[in-house]
Amino acid sequence: MTTVEDAQLTGAWELPEEFRMLRDTVRRFMNTEVHPLEDTLPHDAPGLPREQLLPPQEKARKLGLWAMQTPASYGGAGLSVLGQVVVAEEAAKCRMGAFFPALGAFGGNPPNVMFKASPEQFAKFAQPIIDGTATKACTSISEASGGSDPARAIQLEAVRDGDHYVLSGSKMWTSHAENGDWGVVYARTGEGRNGISCFIVEKGTPGVTFSRINVMASFAPFEVHFEDARIPVGNLIGEKCRGFTLATDFLVYGRMLYAAGPIGIAQEALNMTCRWAEDRDVFGGNLADKQGIQWMLVECEVELRAARLLMYQAAWNADLGKDVKVDASRCTAPKPPSRSWTGAFRSMVLSACPTNCRSNDGTATCGSNVSAKAPRRCSAS
Repeated sequence: MTTVEDAQLTGAWELPEEFRMLRDTVRRFMNTEVHPLEDTLPHDAPGLPREQLLPPQEKARKLGLWAMQTPASYGGAGLSVLGQVVVAEEAAKCRMGAFFPALGAFGGNPPNVMFKASPEQFAKFAQPIIDGTATKACTSISEASGGSDPARAIQLEAVRDGDHYVLSGSKMWTSHAENGDWGVVYARTGEGRNGISCFIVEKGTPGVTFSRINVMASFAPFEVHFEDARIPVGNLIGEKCRGFTLATDFLVYGRMLYAAGPIGIAQEALNMTCRWAEDRDVFGGNLADKQGIQWMLVECEVELRAARLLMYQAAWNADLGKDVKVDASRCTAPKPPSRSWTGAFRSMVLSACPTNCRSNDGTATCGSNVSAKAPRRCSAS
């Protein structure tokens, strides 16, 4: 195992051996269990039917690949943050990876704020998700007024009325809102940053409705509307006006896990591009042998490795108990796609054109729906 002391002595850091073994285990599971099952589904399927999900879930449990973020004392894998991002990257390498990593085979985790809930709240709401008897829960923070500064942007109002809080307002971009059994909702109960409280809202609560936000994917988020929705006082998580602290913990650690998904998806896309370049013959030779293509693919790999190391650094520091607000922010800092990424993927798409027709600017001019046989999966990464 690579320790902190080893890294300090050598001036180098590498992924510890046990995490490389974990990565390889997840990768084999994806190749043997997830990808064959996924290939039987429509390309834009928004999820997997429960009856098809149960067999891979049972196999994942036997391998210890279950509820990665949940401590072992509650029935989860109890992985460190570094272990979680390693698994999350590999689990994202499927068509549904952005929404249902490993198709959901690794079970679910309750929102991490639930580990600060009361024992009664945890037993009623969180434990069934860990056990696999309930679906995912949603988390509602963002609003139309903004999502990057939740302490000031939250306008959803919660007013105490006897044994209930009355919620009025709306939330935006909430995934799993319509299908979840319950959700965690942040609402304003006071002024400023210290005026946010956190509530559990159960499915079917009168006054709570949903509006699908149409996006260019079969899986879409929802706008959640609250019209005088009455929430029991017992569904308040923690203390009143202490919700922003809970939200901060959720966002900081969530950024590292969210970063792992796009890195895994990008790596799989690059693997497919490399394989396609190896298979495609153009201009009297193999596409992968063209120097310009090689430059683009190598630069894509360099950027991916840099992003992965930033994520590893943040997770490693989190496991050491350091303040990782800045490290986590680096994981998800917005960056426009480089010319290498756009050029590499454009080359793959255009090279699939059956008539090889292009305009002077390199775009396809045939007017047809360019398609080709899906390239073989590449095991390298």
